[in-house]
Amino acid sequence: MRQILTFAAVGVVNTATYYCLYLLFLTGLPYLAAHILAFTLAMVGSFFLNARFTYRTPPTWRKFLLFPLTNVTNFLITTAGVYLIVDVLHAGSRFAPLVASAAAIPVTFVVSRWVMLPKSIA
Repeated sequence: MRQILTFAAVGVVNTATYYCLYLLFLTGLPYLAAHILAFTLAMVGSFFLNARFTYRTPPTWRKFLLFPLTNVTNFLITTAGVYLIVDVLHAGSRFAPLVASAAAIPVTFVVSRWVMLPKSIA
């Protein structure tokens, strides 16, 4: 239960970081480029926060290199969601990433737990 709550708290910090970066990049980039760049930078921060606080495991190069796999589903769902919200529903690009990111959270938790913890614990 502690891991799930900590994962959620790290997710809030990560989402806030992502969203602030997205809005910053949106001032000079198309929305999709802003999304990709902000997502990538926030993912690096998420790795270190999850290693330290959620899973209490030392960060290693192996885990760091595998960690993006935990976000592939998240990235695909949020990117498709941003596209759907902006280009199909014409709902605007400012809040689209926040709405789109909610659907991928459970999958990201399961996969990140698999990557970050030794197999005997997970």
